[in-house]
Amino acid sequence: MTLTTSTPTLTPNPLAALGGGAGSPLGIEAMFAQILAAVEKSNAEVADLRAECAELRASNANLERQVKETILRTPGGNGNQSPFSVPPSPSMATRSPFLFPSEHPSIYVPSPSTPTSALSTRHATLHNFWAVVPAGGAGTRLWPLSRESCPKFLLDLTQVGRSLIQGTWDRLLPLTTPNRLMVVTGAVHAPSVQDQLPDLLAGNLLAEPSPKESAAAIGLAAAVLARRDPEAILGSFAADHMISGAEAFNSAVIEAVCTARENYLVTIGIAPSGPATGFGYIRLGRKLGVEDAPNARLVNQFKEKPDAKTAAGYLQSGDYRWNAGMFVVKARVLMELLHQHEPSLAKGLETIAAAWEVEGDNGEADVERRKRVLEEVWGGLPKIAIDNAVAEPAAAEGRVAVVPATFGWDDLGDFSSLSDLLPKESNQLAILGDSSYVVHEQVAGGIVVPLSQRLVACLGVDDLVIVDTPDALLVTTRARSQELKKLVAKCKENKTWRKTT
Repeated sequence: MTLTTSTPTLTPNPLAALGGGAGSPLGIEAMFAQILAAVEKSNAEVADLRAECAELRASNANLERQVKETILRTPGGNGNQSPFSVPPSPSMATRSPFLFPSEHPSIYVPSPSTPTSALSTRHATLHNFWAVVPAGGAGTRLWPLSRESCPKFLLDLTQVGRSLIQGTWDRLLPLTTPNRLMVVTGAVHAPSVQDQLPDLLAGNLLAEPSPKESAAAIGLAAAVLARRDPEAILGSFAADHMISGAEAFNSAVIEAVCTARENYLVTIGIAPSGPATGFGYIRLGRKLGVEDAPNARLVNQFKEKPDAKTAAGYLQSGDYRWNAGMFVVKARVLMELLHQHEPSLAKGLETIAAAWEVEGDNGEADVERRKRVLEEVWGGLPKIAIDNAVAEPAAAEGRVAVVPATFGWDDLGDFSSLSDLLPKESNQLAILGDSSYVVHEQVAGGIVVPLSQRLVACLGVDDLVIVDTPDALLVTTRARSQELKKLVAKCKENKTWRKTT
């Protein structure tokens, strides 16, 4: 065997490759000149790429905004659009009040000029299922945007011509019908709710004389429904939450209803997107093996809002979900749990329900009777959240299930979360309202809400929250926006407070 070897050819001058070729080495000056030329060419190409990226980001942001608006709004409208508006839904004759000057400090959505019957023709997919919408609270973490007289669920915070409660109504209709959709709200807000939801039946609007926390609100709906239909299953969904991913939401609710048929109190757990300290958590247990609910699990434990370190541990373990306060349960089962753990509350609610549900409606006489019984009984009911009243003790007894969900969810609990939901470029200022009233230079992040018809100018400030209304001005940072409730409590001590509610 003959081995053939070859000797590699070595370049006499390694720098010759820069342009001189073998036998013609470059001088030092020429070599550096070529290097500098190459660097300049590279810098020019990088600059071109950056410009193209900036253009693509702008185009992408614009496309994202358009897609988001298309998804969020209901198709239809009169076609009269401004550069800052989106077409109204069929049930809205006007665009979002954000877009027009108003003497009122809020962004209240006016009542539809036409009924929403077009939305109510969707097929109801769940037998005996009732959607219950608790619409309460003053939304103090969004003050002065949200007021006691006009809380956030009555406002259009996504600039699509639909308030949060109208968005909730639209979201639930594919799962039920207007005849089986109930709202529980404060008596002071009941007329506004009826205005915004014209297809809501008068008998399905339960008005609380005073705030009593979620156990009384959801329990009242359960007591009324248990008399209407002993097998009724209610699903409680807050009026002021934002949800994305309709298919995933519907699937989770359907699984929850199937699980509730097995006499569980069922909650829907939200997959955490980060170690949040502002939400309660649910610890997942074993799978239940419920037919048509493959993801249903037992709830091991409810956890209160954790500190940052604990929240990070929850996230890392993968065994926890956010508690979004969504409950699905047979009305009869919820009343049994209330009788077991909060007997005085259960008894009072059943007294009210007996006055509410009477065969043969006598019109005004029945309305007066309901009002009288409500006022007599309601004030003596205990004020307690449904988690504390029944969910936590029932979980300890193995009677609570959870359906882990994959849809997007936000409780719009502060201006920081509201800023994240508004369409804007990355790390740019979010503007909720008429952008022509805002001028900004070298500003990163933050949110401005201009409602006072005066110019708001920002220079070199990052992550600020500025809410300018005719009667109140708020300036804080996104990082401190969770603490706004404390400031509102202090403002209530001021003699001018009543003018801003």
